[in-house]
Amino acid sequence: MDSDKIVKNLRALWRTDRIIAEIRLRHLLLGLGLRAFAALIAAFGLLMLELAAYFALVQIWSAILAAAILGIVNFAIAGTLLLIAGRSPSGRELELANEIHGSALEALQIEARALQSQFAGMVHHPLNSVLPSLLVPLITIIVRSLRKSRTKAAPATSAAADPN
Repeated sequence: MDSDKIVKNLRALWRTDRIIAEIRLRHLLLGLGLRAFAALIAAFGLLMLELAAYFALVQIWSAILAAAILGIVNFAIAGTLLLIAGRSPSGRELELANEIHGSALEALQIEARALQSQFAGMVHHPLNSVLPSLLVPLITIIVRSLRKSRTKAAPATSAAADPN
């Protein structure tokens, strides 16, 4: 298990989440702007059109029928604008960000499985994980102690051989 891979995948996951959030926020703001524009058109443009159309239709039909026709036309225009504003975001940016997000999650899951198997192996056989890290220092200590005992034994034998 490599901690660099985990950090790299976490960074990629964080960045793609941020990109996805920015894309969605951009889409929401655009939709909100179009909805506000639709409301502005519904308020100002329709007021003027209705006034002009009302005066024209009153001469042909009754006042009630003229007002009803203008109301239906207003709702149709506002509904069309709301449908345009409600379109889903289509873009390669969002697809790419979702693909990177998925691959980063997949890599993190692989690293987590490796960590889990390593931990499970350590729990079942604790000496297998501890032994390699203790083996080298233990061998070094044994070699040093053997060297010290040989150097102490050599002067003692030479002193015992020299009786003067």
